Amino acid sequence: MFNRKKYEIEAVNLYRSANTAVLSTISKKYEGYPFGSFITYVTDHNRSLLMYTSNIAQHTINLKNNSKSCVTLFKLDTEYDKQNSSRLTLIGDLESVSNDDMDICRERFENFLPESKKYSSMHDFNFYKLKVSKVRWIGGFGDIAWLKEKHWGDEKPKWIKNEKMMIDHMNDDHSNVIQSALHAQHGIKDKNVKMFALSTDGYYVYSKKEIFFITFNKPIYKALDYRKILVKQAEEYRSYEL
Repeated sequence: MFNRKKYEIEAVNLYRSANTAVLSTISKKYEGYPFGSFITYVTDHNRSLLMYTSNIAQHTINLKNNSKSCVTLFKLDTEYDKQNSSRLTLIGDLESVSNDDMDICRERFENFLPESKKYSSMHDFNFYKLKVSKVRWIGGFGDIAWLKEKHWGDEKPKWIKNEKMMIDHMNDDHSNVIQSALHAQHGIKDKNVKMFALSTDGYYVYSKKEIFFITFNKPIYKALDYRKILVKQAEEYRSYEL
């Protein structure tokens, strides 16, 4: 049965949990042919895909000539049927990040990919953001859909300026909520887990030297709604408390 909401939640889960993908650009040197590259990426507070790349990289050269791009990420099913693996394709335009968003991009990258700090001293590295126009999801055999682009834009959530305060409050006063969510969604028991970043689709925690994404069932743009969904999760996951 076709279930677009279920597909969207699954697609977002994969998108937020991964940080590597295949980027396809239009080759400048070989006109008309696609050019594939391995990339690392992070997601912004909204669903914007951020990339940090050198000006001399072949895909960057291609982008400066033609911004049209395609990003494909997947979760390989190694146990059963590889063809049944989940994958997400984002079609759009990769454009340079504006100066106003530069600091947020740098902080986001350094949070999720600390090794990116060494590139900041290299003057030829710049941030790019994917402006999504089409979203294709394949969750396995028969689970296929073009998803609506509504929440894949660059609308900024209202709570961004309060992110650090919200995270500190949860870690200091409601660590049991974070622990039960990690246990419920990932099967991991950890009393030392810490929330460290927020997104419209859920939040990120650091546990046992790994990053995990705790998902919501819908995008959240307002601070009050964020509080409400955390309270709701606390009630739903009460049986998972450690």
